Amino acid sequence: MKLKEKFQWALVVPTSMGIRLTPTAQGQPVHKSDSLFMQATSAESNVASVPAYLGLPVKVLTTFVKGSPVAQFIKDNLRSRNLAFEGKEVEQGGPWGLRHQINIADSGFGSRGPRVWNDRAGEVGRTLNVADFDLERLFGQEGVRILHLSGLIGALSHETSIFCLELARAAKKYGTLISFDLNFRASFWKGREEELSSIFKEIASISDILVGNEEDFQLCLGIEGPEAGGKDITAKIESFKGMINNVKKAFPHTSVYATTLREVVDGNKHLWGAIMLEGGQWHVIEPRPIRVLDRIGGGDGFVGGLLHGILKGWEPAKWAQFGWATGALATTFITDYGQPADEEQVWSIWNGNARVLR
Repeated sequence: MKLKEKFQWALVVPTSMGIRLTPTAQGQPVHKSDSLFMQATSAESNVASVPAYLGLPVKVLTTFVKGSPVAQFIKDNLRSRNLAFEGKEVEQGGPWGLRHQINIADSGFGSRGPRVWNDRAGEVGRTLNVADFDLERLFGQEGVRILHLSGLIGALSHETSIFCLELARAAKKYGTLISFDLNFRASFWKGREEELSSIFKEIASISDILVGNEEDFQLCLGIEGPEAGGKDITAKIESFKGMINNVKKAFPHTSVYATTLREVVDGNKHLWGAIMLEGGQWHVIEPRPIRVLDRIGGGDGFVGGLLHGILKGWEPAKWAQFGWATGALATTFITDYGQPADEEQVWSIWNGNARVLR
């Protein structure tokens, strides 16, 4: 893969920003909590946060409800994460009009698994439209090294599907690498299976980096793979390799194929691993035990670290290792995104060094 030499943005991500509510008493269920912690959230900004915290120039493409205090809260949060942003201000349209999505999460604890309730009625991010952005300026004049797309935005609405497709086409035209995390959600695809399958396959056909789990590749792209979930994930590594080989046959243009491996022991202890195929070289990280404060965002953390390694020009083995570690890092935060202090902290996680640093 060849990165652009002249660029203003290392990474650009389109997203629908919202808020996430979790109990302030960590590990407690939502229905038994009388106070909630609010954070700004989106899967794609979770990815973008890793390279942004580590000093790379990153931009978010989104849309906001004009005059909304929640929109102001989100903007302030993005600035705090070193994330630049660009987006149209859309009129609310009255109390029953548009708003930012709400994600209500019980992180789970021990034998009680996490539960997530998505409240996305009237979501302003569903109005994202390619006409609201100057793609020639973004990709042609400013320059972007990697465009990262998520299947969550790709499937949010017809408008966002076309938005992602046109972003991918523009990125390809100007020599920007395309990263695509499939992120299948059954509720988003209901009644739109044929349309979304066609769009996802076109984006995948021009993507340089493809990321997904066993369910994503099968349900988004129709690729045969192993059953989702289950125990003893290590024993299924060869079947995951077979799935990735099937993806490579269907989408040979891609340079990097990756998937995470997760086996849930309980709510706070997981086995965490990853597989990456770069060129013809396999990079396998067999699942290792990690402690989990909040599992939500671990996969996004992996992608953020993987892309950071690519952007830094490291050797491929380090891409997967750093992604594994930033994914593990994300699960130690009460936010659904990791906030690395520096690269040294991430490598300490990879090396299993949790000793105090003075």
